[in-house]
Amino acid sequence: MSGLGPRRPWRPRASPPPPLPPLLAPLLALVVVAATRCPSASALKACDVVVVVLSQTDSHHIDLAQQLKADIHKQALAVSQDVPVVHLAHEEFSHPGTWTVVPILPKLRALHGDNSSWIFFCEEHTKINLPYVLRILEKHDPNELMWVGHAIYDREATIIHHFAFFENPQHFKYPSFASGFAMTSTLLRRLSAQVLEYGASTDFSIDPAHELALFIWNNGKGPRITHVPHLCLQNNEDCASYPMPFTPCSDPVSKKSIYFAVKTCGKFHHDRIPVIKKTWAKYVLNIGFYSEVTDNSIPTIDLGVPNTERGHCGKTFAILKHVASHVKKHPEIKWIVVVDDDTILSVTRLQQLLSCYDPKIMTAIGERYGYNVQHSDQGYNYITGGGGMVFSTNLIQAIVKSEQCQCPSNSTPDDMFLGICLSSLNVPITHSPLFHQARPSDYAPEYLTTQVPVSFHKHWMIDPLKVYKKWFADADKQFEEVIQNKHVEL
Repeated sequence: MSGLGPRRPWRPRASPPPPLPPLLAPLLALVVVAATRCPSASALKACDVVVVVLSQTDSHHIDLAQQLKADIHKQALAVSQDVPVVHLAHEEFSHPGTWTVVPILPKLRALHGDNSSWIFFCEEHTKINLPYVLRILEKHDPNELMWVGHAIYDREATIIHHFAFFENPQHFKYPSFASGFAMTSTLLRRLSAQVLEYGASTDFSIDPAHELALFIWNNGKGPRITHVPHLCLQNNEDCASYPMPFTPCSDPVSKKSIYFAVKTCGKFHHDRIPVIKKTWAKYVLNIGFYSEVTDNSIPTIDLGVPNTERGHCGKTFAILKHVASHVKKHPEIKWIVVVDDDTILSVTRLQQLLSCYDPKIMTAIGERYGYNVQHSDQGYNYITGGGGMVFSTNLIQAIVKSEQCQCPSNSTPDDMFLGICLSSLNVPITHSPLFHQARPSDYAPEYLTTQVPVSFHKHWMIDPLKVYKKWFADADKQFEEVIQNKHVEL
């Protein structure tokens, strides 16, 4: 299931939020403008800059975002600066496409387009040296149509960018979101008008950084990103900002608490399943291989659902129903991980990642894609299946009981329909950039340096054993040795 091809869309039905009372809206706007207007000064001040943290609604991510906001304010006060406005996206922007930036540009323009110089965007785990950021931005004219960031580029045309610039993909640069990037208020005003007049140019949102760069470039009518190396990919002595590396929140979750459901079919039993067993499956305790045929040599679980060339909704939801029944007998299982038979992953890193999440809360984690989320607040997000989909067991139970979560057909795209299902249950998708729908070669090398990957996907034109060895083998092996030496059971 690639999650990338053109598909017939499904839209969850929901009523738009009620508008503000006519007299209240302009008053609120005036209050915000008054609160954010910066005292006149020749040098760029902290209050000239608006920070937008692209935060999420899960408690772990909220904590990171609030810590970042507090740190920014603390830095400003330490140098006797007026504090900048810091927007936390999960609190102030409810649009399903907020993570793509484009849909919130008109609101940011209304709030700050006339009373600030720069809008600085970052993620929850971005570390910001505020005085240094101000010195960098001060070197550029806020009256220009300009945006700055750590520019990265593809080495080859890639499916995750719809093979854009096929003849020379290195020609087009886009920012590292995790490093932070900034645009002038002048550019913000231009882009806001562009959104309101023409809307977004893409139905599927996959990589917000590349898609935002395309939107701003606007087929040559807009500016390209200006590369600023001090908005770093990794921490060093000369960084104004950089992504903080992922660190586990506590001890890795127990292997007993994770059940892996592998989605396969008869034609791949003899080439893909052996790869799984030679690599990451050596480190799991609970695993099931789900197919449309019985193969005792694996063994497989035949759910009686015929294989389809695409979509796989019938098979995936049959897997979820089987798993829901299974975990009732095994209360120690807290997490369900649904993967394809060509998903390559690290069990150890997954255990570490899950230490940051509460299985008692209905949770869905993976790589987030979106359909129609730039065009409309009626669009929806979904977890793309190939990189792995992680669900708390209580969410699995809710899915299989829901009347809104019944596949229209066996060939309905499973990951997209799951997105609609989760929307109907009011369960937000928690995005982790550590899951990957594509192969390592499909990503800019600089992008991968900002993270410690949990998964990749596809065996196409690669040696999956070599991919596992390069990216995951040492982590899994070393952690296993630590456990054995300490005589602990995780």
